Amino acid sequence: MLQFLNHIDQRLFFFLNGMHNPFFDTVMSWATMSLVWLPLYLLFLWLVIREYKWQTLIVIAFVAIMILVSDQLCNIVKETVHRFRPSNDPALTAVHIVNGYRGGTFGFYSAHASNNFALAVFLILLIGKRFKYIIFPLLVYAFLISYTRIYLGVHYPGDTICGAIVGVIVGYCLGKLCLRTIFVLSRPAGFSSPPRR
Repeated sequence: MLQFLNHIDQRLFFFLNGMHNPFFDTVMSWATMSLVWLPLYLLFLWLVIREYKWQTLIVIAFVAIMILVSDQLCNIVKETVHRFRPSNDPALTAVHIVNGYRGGTFGFYSAHASNNFALAVFLILLIGKRFKYIIFPLLVYAFLISYTRIYLGVHYPGDTICGAIVGVIVGYCLGKLCLRTIFVLSRPAGFSSPPRR
């Protein structure tokens, strides 16, 4: 079964990785860099500040914890599973590499996918109810970052799918915990009903 799934994963990888051209080489290379998304992060921060005022400090603390948890879980799994990235697999010779970037040795699962899906789900939980227009862009952003990893040849689709699943779980759990923490720290004395979000 695992061999069959790996075969499907490789076939899908070569299909997606094979659709490349010089223009998208540049676009995908830039899109995978966090600094490029700084204006978007600042927009998210502004919306969080509008919604939570001083409690934004709590949100920022939870974002830091969430990314740390997501990233470290990924590193533990990578060093346990030892699945080569396509870009570093000696058995593969037809992988499209952009600007010589090959990433680390192992690629299961994708930290980029995990971290960005965690952030997307976290923000949807915290501000998606009031600012509904950010939900779709957040999901597109997370999917795009995940796709860039396949395009650049450093992850199989399975790596990004598993990373996205872990990210959704981490983002959901930390988002709920953050909401609960904000509620507990800001509720009036004697008030015990949780916020409805």
